[in-house]
Amino acid sequence: MTQLLTPLQSLEHGNWFKLICGASYQHLPAVRSLTIAYTLAGADCIDIAADTAVIAAVKAGFQVAKTLKPEARRRGYHVSDDLPLLMVSLNDGKDPHFRKAEFNYENCPINCPRPCEKVCPAQAIVFNNIKEDFSGIIREKCYGCGRCLPICPYGIIETKSSVVKPQEIAPVIFSQGIDAIEIHTQIGRTKEFQELWQAITPYREQLKLIAISCNDGEGLIDYLQTIYRLIMPPPKFLIWQTDGRSMSGDIGSGTTIATIKLGEKVLKANLPGYVQLAGGTNNYTVPKLKTLGLLQDLSIKDDNNIPSTIAGVGYGSYARVLLSSILDQVTAKEVNHTGLSTTIPLEQEQELLWQCVELAYSLVSQIKSSHTLTTSP
Repeated sequence: MTQLLTPLQSLEHGNWFKLICGASYQHLPAVRSLTIAYTLAGADCIDIAADTAVIAAVKAGFQVAKTLKPEARRRGYHVSDDLPLLMVSLNDGKDPHFRKAEFNYENCPINCPRPCEKVCPAQAIVFNNIKEDFSGIIREKCYGCGRCLPICPYGIIETKSSVVKPQEIAPVIFSQGIDAIEIHTQIGRTKEFQELWQAITPYREQLKLIAISCNDGEGLIDYLQTIYRLIMPPPKFLIWQTDGRSMSGDIGSGTTIATIKLGEKVLKANLPGYVQLAGGTNNYTVPKLKTLGLLQDLSIKDDNNIPSTIAGVGYGSYARVLLSSILDQVTAKEVNHTGLSTTIPLEQEQELLWQCVELAYSLVSQIKSSHTLTTSP
């Protein structure tokens, strides 16, 4: 029979799946629904913004998913009793994952074709929304992809970044009972990373896993080696996330090439820890990894006890967009009570719920079946 691994065992064996909700994505109903669907599909980790309301939405999704696991198993989904790890993303400086687009819609010419509205994958840009009497950017939906910036004919869209204040954010976030953190950094930010790390250090014992995310560039490996020395003694479970082409997985299959190349680069550096792909990942990623021989059972390690192939894949925009058409149907069924609009919980729409789970499972199962694990009957 199939062996159902815990999230950390999945990392050890090399079939780890992470859902990336977005470091600045704060649309609570969507986060809750995505958590339910991907938990029931077998995800190992849910990565979210460092926001107490978002954390609460994920925890609410976990509770719903727990009650639905028996039904998921009856339907043939391989779901363990363990919940995914709850991870929050932090940054040590400006980072595209931690920004929001903004503009004043009153500055938009009447005859503008509004390409920004069409290109936004999060449907965060709206004009003349009659129901909400609103035009502009829905901040909680925007996750900072930046696709609207170059396409605006009048150049009036800007972005505003948020930067973590370590001493302020750490006590609040760690009081929420999170399992893991991911630190977004960039080459050359040693001082800023060290400041954030010092704020995190008092809480590191409560963490099951720490991930470091950094884009490619000149001096990347030297910088990652510096980071490794700064976090000594190293955590038992450390992930190097290779963010190849940030927030682009839903654009096309070719976007995954950048993250695979970066993954290979970091693997060759033999850094202690696990390498996980992100940034441009999509339905093409796992098949390509298999073709290149970059997915193997990592419980079999080399002489240095360092994994020699990719340990897992994190999916962001592609995983969210995959379910968006169904989640939009749930949103469309909003009910009114005393004039207030309330979103119907996904679990109350059983047909749509299991359609979401099926789509999520079609993505999760790619890496879960990358090598077969069995136990005795």
